[in-house]
Amino acid sequence: MTLRLGDIAPDFEQDSSVGKIKFHEFLGDGWGVLFSHPADYTPVCTTELGLTAKLKGEFEKRGVKAIALSVDDAESHKGWINDINETQNTTVNFPILADGDRKVSQLYDMIHPNASETVTVRSLFVIDPKKKVRLIITYPASTGRNFDEILRVIDSLQLTDNYSVATPGNWKDGEDVVIVPSLKDEAVLKEKFPKGYKAVRPYLRLTPQPNK
Repeated sequence: MTLRLGDIAPDFEQDSSVGKIKFHEFLGDGWGVLFSHPADYTPVCTTELGLTAKLKGEFEKRGVKAIALSVDDAESHKGWINDINETQNTTVNFPILADGDRKVSQLYDMIHPNASETVTVRSLFVIDPKKKVRLIITYPASTGRNFDEILRVIDSLQLTDNYSVATPGNWKDGEDVVIVPSLKDEAVLKEKFPKGYKAVRPYLRLTPQPNK
């Protein structure tokens, strides 16, 4: 199946490095990041999983749970985790799904036959507390993900869910944002944005990040 932004993330039950996981139950009422890896004991994936473990505090600040996936089995994952911990100087602190039957890979369209018929590409999904898919990024197997960008998008999603703003190109947490064009009433603007705003054009109005 093909998932699109706004779709409900498919639920599943699957074995993992920490035992059986029911996905929606695992996510609870928070945000989630589900990301796939071509295979265990591969170099780029080892660095990515180590980096994710080191970013545990950053994910927790945002109420986000990370969960990885590889097509190898749970016992293989456990051995690989030892390698990740040793080589990346960290402790893997999140589950790795064991998707030997490709059940989750097929649910989330993680196998792209023209790239490989047997292993997953580097797919990543950000899922919100309502279980909606809010971000989909797909990298080729040869390119490691930019986790700073993933955190940046989560910051943007959480901000724009709560305020009538959008975030401009290359925006980072703490920088000015743009007021959504549909908001035109001056009294409402003054109420929502007490720090004021700068109208570069009628449709391009910059304001300080409202939750800072």
